[in-house]
Amino acid sequence: MKTILIDLDGVLNTYTDNYQADYISPIKEGAYDLLKKLSYEYDVKIFTTRNQDLTKEWLINNDRCITFSGDYEDLMNKIEKFR
Repeated sequence: MKTILIDLDGVLNTYTDNYQADYISPIKEGAYDLLKKLSYEYDVKIFTTRNQDLTKEWLINNDRCITFSGDYEDLMNKIEKFR
């Protein structure tokens, strides 16, 4: 099973650039369904800026990220076509 990594803030939740260490914004509409759908074919891992050093290192070493444009259907299409 392939692994897919998805960012938390701004992709899965309603993050608005108002970082609070002790609070995570609510989940975006459609995000749960996206994760559920992905979980059938991928080992889903959630990235978060709350652990920036690890995320930064991984992104530099594994520059195979798909940019989230705000459209979950478009994201699914990009993931399905990704090689």
